[in-house]
Amino acid sequence: MTPKQNLFSAALVVALAVGGAGTAHAAGDAANGATVFKKCAACHSAEQGVNKVGPSLFSVVGRPAGSIGGYSYSPAVQQAAAKGLVWSEDNIVAYLANPHKYLGDFVGDPSVPNKMPFSLADEQQRRDVVAYLKSLAPQ
Repeated sequence: MTPKQNLFSAALVVALAVGGAGTAHAAGDAANGATVFKKCAACHSAEQGVNKVGPSLFSVVGRPAGSIGGYSYSPAVQQAAAKGLVWSEDNIVAYLANPHKYLGDFVGDPSVPNKMPFSLADEQQRRDVVAYLKSLAPQ
């Protein structure tokens, strides 16, 4: 190899290593998420059609916000639904960090009432919960 090719190869290796480093925590672990979800289970069910204090989270990934029948959603979720919020993996991860702030920012009104008092500070735990919820959806 010429010195120029060596330099290019080294730069490519560094770029791939750095690029991969940012995504090391991107994927969630469904098994760990099942354990973390026990914190959520006080208010949410992971079973289809079973609402508790909060709505069922069965098949929540990819679902439009506020779309489960038989559940009375907060004004924050109703407004977010009207603005087209869909519970993508990234949206759920961001929401779980601070539900009140997330919905307030989404609808443009930080004072809009929201029923969700719980949050998960640890991003990996949030990603793990999303992986768990995603694993429950019909394939």
